[in-house]
Amino acid sequence: MESDVMGVVNIAVPEKSSKLGFILAAVTGGIGVAISVICIPFVSPGFRRICLPYVPATTDQVEHVLQALKGRSGRLVDIGSGDGRIVVAAAKAGFQADGLELNPWLVAFSKVSALSNGVSSKTSFFKKDLWKFNLEKYNNVVIFGVEEMMEELKEKFTSELRPNSTIVACRFPIPNCKPVLTIGEGVDTVWVYETPLKDM
Repeated sequence: MESDVMGVVNIAVPEKSSKLGFILAAVTGGIGVAISVICIPFVSPGFRRICLPYVPATTDQVEHVLQALKGRSGRLVDIGSGDGRIVVAAAKAGFQADGLELNPWLVAFSKVSALSNGVSSKTSFFKKDLWKFNLEKYNNVVIFGVEEMMEELKEKFTSELRPNSTIVACRFPIPNCKPVLTIGEGVDTVWVYETPLKDM
């Protein structure tokens, strides 16, 4: 006589294998969160009103900026200062130099760079939105901008900068304004302006 009762087979999962799976899942999740936290400051510019991506200045660009500022002194601000190389170079040239940057990792890197270059007492780095930051205390401004923001920056410079301030625009000129000097060519070009800005 055959039994109508089906046998149930229990498969034992080794406890060691279960713990290993949990550890792997936790490590993978932790790495994912860490990568997200690190990447957010670099990706988030794409979600702002005007995207200002981080593109390091070339050696030629740094030299052209310093050439544009030759004979100048006072306070300098680098808008979108990135890794701080312009600020550090300006401080070495005798300026009290500040950097504005939204990316906290780049702000931290810039502070370390200034310290290692011996100019931390002559530099400051701020995690600030440039549209909410007043420029009136500066008489030298460096901007590595994008084309879409230059018209608005022109208005900001006009309303906040004192007469005889120098603006060094890198990669893109200030629209419809006449530079007093142009240095370099291609992507390394810098345009030098003095306030009040003069129309073309």
